[in-house]
Amino acid sequence: MESILPLSTQARLLIPAAKPLIAHRGDSAVDEQPSSPTTAPYQARPVTGSTIISHNYTPALAVLNPDEMEKEELEARILKVVEDYTEKLQLRTEHHMGYPYNLDFDYGPLEGLQKYCINNLGDPFIESNYGVHSREFEIGVLQWFARLWEIEVDDFWGYITNCGTEGNLHGILVGREVLPDGILYASRETHYSVFKAGRMYRMDAEKVDTLETGEIDYEQLRQRLIANAARPAIINVNIGTTVKGAVDDLDKILDILRETGYTEDRFYIHCDGALFGMMIPFVKRAPMVTFKKPIGSISVSGHKFVGSPVPCGVVMTRLKHIKGVSSDVEYLNSRDATIMGSRNGHAPIYMWYTFTRKGYEGLRKDVEKCLRNAHLLKAMLESAGVKTMLNELSSTVVFERPKEEAFVRKWQLACEGDIAHVVVMPNITIRKLETFVQELLESRARMSVVDVLKLGETARAANASDDE
Repeated sequence: MESILPLSTQARLLIPAAKPLIAHRGDSAVDEQPSSPTTAPYQARPVTGSTIISHNYTPALAVLNPDEMEKEELEARILKVVEDYTEKLQLRTEHHMGYPYNLDFDYGPLEGLQKYCINNLGDPFIESNYGVHSREFEIGVLQWFARLWEIEVDDFWGYITNCGTEGNLHGILVGREVLPDGILYASRETHYSVFKAGRMYRMDAEKVDTLETGEIDYEQLRQRLIANAARPAIINVNIGTTVKGAVDDLDKILDILRETGYTEDRFYIHCDGALFGMMIPFVKRAPMVTFKKPIGSISVSGHKFVGSPVPCGVVMTRLKHIKGVSSDVEYLNSRDATIMGSRNGHAPIYMWYTFTRKGYEGLRKDVEKCLRNAHLLKAMLESAGVKTMLNELSSTVVFERPKEEAFVRKWQLACEGDIAHVVVMPNITIRKLETFVQELLESRARMSVVDVLKLGETARAANASDDE
């Protein structure tokens, strides 16, 4: 089957560049800006049938009644449940490809902390009366990100969130407080949590179309900004979209704001870097996300690229912006500007542990592995006749949605319409890619046979007399 990409694009995506793609944060080459992506439009055969979303209801695991059995029997049954569940988790972890989670982590030395209720109540920088916390780890992690995103220690405020969605909720809230009359702009391929934030805060929102790569349509954004010039702009910039891994060009958006007459006091930019926000600082030719540019906030997930046994994330904003969402709480003897209040105190320890053990160099190697294996998967699929798309700065490989639902569920693929994707994370090895592609081809062959037999069945039904 002929590739959907022109030869020049295939060469750029599959043949290593003359200059290394990965760089240390301090390298001068990091500041090089790439030209606009030229990835060809994705094309795929439509999925047969009208049902897109299938409801696979979760069965209940009933709570055991200790009054109905002897203690020894109860303990044995509890142990059996845990053992069965552990086996299930191992199996599901081995067949995970579709969601952006790094499942390759080991926090064995931290297991002894599980017996403590570590709760980072309220503002991470102000201790409350509750003493079982991990604020010192949290602030250390925040300072690590401050260096990564180039903002002075005295100029930032942030905290460890419970997930990427919380980071988006907080970033958009700060933007709304800074510019109460602002209009929220985000692309159609933005994570749903951004539009959730708009609804929660009753903000006027503009959903902007996207380019074929998944980036925001810059010209349409320009026209919307011109049409609404009387009101400030709150813009969500995607550092890797959910489905296609597309990176909105922050510099181009800043140019558009200036060209349309928006001064820095009339716009607020939140950068949603759920997955790729952790990877892009180590990609040499990627446009940098930094507070040296006039952005308002950045959020990333901690359980995705970093890897963690609990969902978590980081949100960071400028200290001058936080006053609008902060309040003193006598009950805590502290201050709170967070969304959730109580926060998982174990999460900062996991992140601190990973950053301390790996360092910038270890993370750089993880990024390099992910990008290399993503290009390998794309080449494997295309050599097998499967149409694919891979954005230049992404490890998300998009391809035709498999028709066999059992295959989709086995490999936990994320699907949307007629496409599916694999997000190549550090835990995805070359051997796992080989197994996945082999099973995908076997699934496609099975479904082809099913399609052929259906055609025959339909023909027989329509021409029953001919068969006689």
